[in-house]
Amino acid sequence: MNKRKNHFRPGLDFVSEEMVAALLKKPSYDFNGLFEEVLNRLRARNAAGSGKEMLRLRVYEKLRTLVGEGLVTKGEDKTYTGNRESLQTRRAEMAEAKARILRRRGGAVMNVE
Repeated sequence: MNKRKNHFRPGLDFVSEEMVAALLKKPSYDFNGLFEEVLNRLRARNAAGSGKEMLRLRVYEKLRTLVGEGLVTKGEDKTYTGNRESLQTRRAEMAEAKARILRRRGGAVMNVE
């Protein structure tokens, strides 16, 4: 049986892209504020395909992973604050992985905000 790993796996992951973009845009969020921002960004991209509750679970799981990796800190008042330098590094890693996957598929490379 394969055990699921909680670490960064580069790929076409719109939820992670939008979470990083939101955390770079505004320094800190409570979970509901971050979820609403990510949901709005995904809807603008027409990428919010799953149900709202399933998406909420995915966002929470990815947020916990970012906290565990030290890219985001969780305050005592349950606000999440992004480490700007680490998030910019992660954004660059995701853009590079996305470009590599699209080149392999023969598709065009899209810019990541």
